[in-house]
Amino acid sequence: MDIFQIVAIGIVASVIAIVIKEYKPELAIQISIVTGLIIFIAVLNKLSLVLTVLKFYSVKAEIDIMYFSIILKVISIAYVTEFGAQICKDSGEISIGNKVEFAGKVAIMVLAIPIYAALFDIIIKIMP
Repeated sequence: MDIFQIVAIGIVASVIAIVIKEYKPELAIQISIVTGLIIFIAVLNKLSLVLTVLKFYSVKAEIDIMYFSIILKVISIAYVTEFGAQICKDSGEISIGNKVEFAGKVAIMVLAIPIYAALFDIIIKIMP
C-alpha cells in the first residue's frame, strides 16, 4: 500500500468519523481506532524492509546485537506509545494520553540501561 492509499484511507475515515460523531460518538472513536490499526498494519510491511537494511549494516559494522536489539525495541516502544496516546487524545482523554506517553518514556529509559552502562564504562576508562 503506497502513501496515497494510506492518506486516502485516513481522509475518508476522518470524514466518516466527523459525520458519525454527531449521532454516535462512540462509533466515531471505533472508526478512528480501526483506521489507525489498518494504517499501522499497512506500514509494518515497509518497516520490515528498513529493519533488514539496518540489521545488514549493524552486522557489517560489527555492532553488538544486544545494542541493536535494544535500539529496535526503543523505536518500537516509541511508535506504539505514540499510537496509543493519540488514540486516547482523539477520544477526548488528553490526560490519559499524556500518561501513556509518560509510561512510554519510562519504559524507554529502563530498556536503555545497558547502553547507559556501556557509555559510562567508556567514560570511566577515558578519565584519569
